[in-house]
Amino acid sequence: MSTSRRDFLKTGGALVVGFTLVPRLAGAQPARLPGSLNGNRRLDAWIAIEPNGRVTIFTGKIELGQGIGTALSQIAADELDVELARIDVVHGDTACTPNEGQTAGSLSVEQSGTAVRFACAEARHILLSAAASKLGAPATELKVSDGTVAAPGGASVTYWDLASAADFKREASAKVTPKPASARKWVGKSVGRRDIPKKFTGGAAYVQDLRLPRMLFGRVVRPPSPGATLTAVDEGAVKRLPGVVAVVRDGNFLAVAAEREEQAIRARETLKRTAKWTETASLEPSGDALFRHLMSATAPAHTVVDKTSPIAATPAKTLEAVYTRPYQCHASLGPSCAVAQWQEGALTVWTHSQGVFPLRADLAKAFAIDAKRIRCIHAEGAGCYGHNGADDVALDAALLARAVDGRPVKVQWMRDDEFQWEPYGSAMVMKLAGGVDAQGHVVAWSHEVWSHPHSTRPGSSSGVSLLAARHLAGASPPPPPNDVPQPAGGSDRNAVPLYEFSSVKVVKHFIVDAPLRTSALRTLGGYANVFAAESFVDELAAAAGVDPVEFRLRHLKDPRARAVVEAAARRAGWQPRGGGGPRLRGPHAQGSGFAYSRYKNLACYCATAAEVEVERATGRVRVTRVVAAVDAGQIVNPDGVVNQIEGGVIQSASWTLKEAVGFDRTRVTTRSWADYPILRFDEVPDVEVVLLDQPNERFLGVGEGSQGPAVAAIANAIAHATGTRLRALPFTPERVKQALSAKG
Repeated sequence: MSTSRRDFLKTGGALVVGFTLVPRLAGAQPARLPGSLNGNRRLDAWIAIEPNGRVTIFTGKIELGQGIGTALSQIAADELDVELARIDVVHGDTACTPNEGQTAGSLSVEQSGTAVRFACAEARHILLSAAASKLGAPATELKVSDGTVAAPGGASVTYWDLASAADFKREASAKVTPKPASARKWVGKSVGRRDIPKKFTGGAAYVQDLRLPRMLFGRVVRPPSPGATLTAVDEGAVKRLPGVVAVVRDGNFLAVAAEREEQAIRARETLKRTAKWTETASLEPSGDALFRHLMSATAPAHTVVDKTSPIAATPAKTLEAVYTRPYQCHASLGPSCAVAQWQEGALTVWTHSQGVFPLRADLAKAFAIDAKRIRCIHAEGAGCYGHNGADDVALDAALLARAVDGRPVKVQWMRDDEFQWEPYGSAMVMKLAGGVDAQGHVVAWSHEVWSHPHSTRPGSSSGVSLLAARHLAGASPPPPPNDVPQPAGGSDRNAVPLYEFSSVKVVKHFIVDAPLRTSALRTLGGYANVFAAESFVDELAAAAGVDPVEFRLRHLKDPRARAVVEAAARRAGWQPRGGGGPRLRGPHAQGSGFAYSRYKNLACYCATAAEVEVERATGRVRVTRVVAAVDAGQIVNPDGVVNQIEGGVIQSASWTLKEAVGFDRTRVTTRSWADYPILRFDEVPDVEVVLLDQPNERFLGVGEGSQGPAVAAIANAIAHATGTRLRALPFTPERVKQALSAKG
């Protein structure tokens, strides 16, 4: 790392340091490089060897609880032959890290890990070449131990001695082969997460903990409903309150900054009390009417897959079913927060955005300034795995900071801000139809999905995807949303079956007009589509009179898919059954269910078996045990993978049993935890994870692998326990009791 770049990081300057690419002959096409190295081709964009004996790895991916910093350290330590403790990781800083877009889609290890592996392998090669020259020995005869390079005769030199001689100011070639699995010391080993100690001990771990000299505290007063217009507010009454430094009113944007946080909260309450708004009934119907509304929306039917076998048999039995998912929140325990400061026309923002470069681009458009005048620095926040209010609150903080003469301002949303204004996971409808032949094989399969957008993150080439930009007098409209294309998919993610079915048709209805704000919630459409598809697989298995696990295996050819199904069934002690009937009828019905998916049809393989108890009198469902078998390709940190799968199962159980956003035709009525219950500690199931490591395979994303199979396994277990199939999420006690009563 150059002296200027190191000093820049220390001082927290606001201007962007760029990397100049090596000139290339006109018209020459660069060779494709692995992972994120392809879009960030400078070697010194990824790694720096420090004279003080440290190694710095730079990544555009950010830490949000998935352990990416620890995993990247393990990869780098192996390729460089240094101890793990020597490595520092800089995450998501527009001044000094590669631009890797969003940290999303379970792609961090797959994209950034691959780039770091090849960059470090090449860096080691360069260092060994420099050492060979200094030691007068062939590079092939040199040995490296914790950054010390030794020649056969005993002479040695360290990486730190070579830091000035090793030239990383070049374009990466990716021509140096990384180490084979057998030569790795750290990859494949469970290593303690480096981000945990401060979180566990109450240290300054989060952006909420950030304290800067002369920092002010801000709060925002949002409109009471989408489309509401501010007509009057008593600014004078607020400005007279103790500690108030500034009140900002710009169109429908209303905010306050104060010397102390409790003063800002008190001022916000006064602003809310005196503000007058006009509102309109602009929202969709709620309850069951919402799903009828979605299915009747004007949205073209886009055929995703249409495959028909000319020799497909005629179905002996056919079924049709409709499954639904409500709007759901990220529901982070810590509300969104950011700190912003303007100095000499330049803006610095400390943010827990999952994409600091896309956020910078939208902030530049919102303020009509060059993006080079903005620096976005990632600071951890409460994890959310998706697009919550982290980007929005950055603009809130920047708007307030602009009004206070260079002082930094920290803005934290209140709980009602978070529930009413964060982007939700879209409500969805999935209509499935299919048939089995006389031998119990699926010969017809149809999956049709209706959904609002699942990706309205910042970074579009047009418009501004930040909440306050909609509310300013000179409003910047959001860009028109697009669905994530296949093969990853957005609304149709995981709607294409991986089973060998004779005839398959998948159709999506992408409903652009979303009265409630929607965007990425962990797995996008994958959670709901796997719920529907794997529930329907069980329904077809029951129609065929075939055990659900056997039914899946007879339609799977991929050996890795079969392996996770068999491993989950084996660890769960699965008892084969035909037809899927309930095991026990009584006050506490017990049942088991199974499901399988490969996230995005591209990432990790995951099969789950769930056990539930259903209290028939109250309808209360308790998930008692979940077994998950996972193939994530080459595993970097086994304990980290287990953490991700466990967390995904628990989050999925919460979505499945409890979570739904409430609203009427005018307002969102979900404003507190009382309105939006989540899974409690005493409701968490026992989760067992079986890892099928593939050390010679590529990395496969794992963070979003278990949510879909978990919901479907729970749904299938409830059906097994009660003999009643639930197709509308969430499975609240009221809904379960109603279904059981209807069955009689």
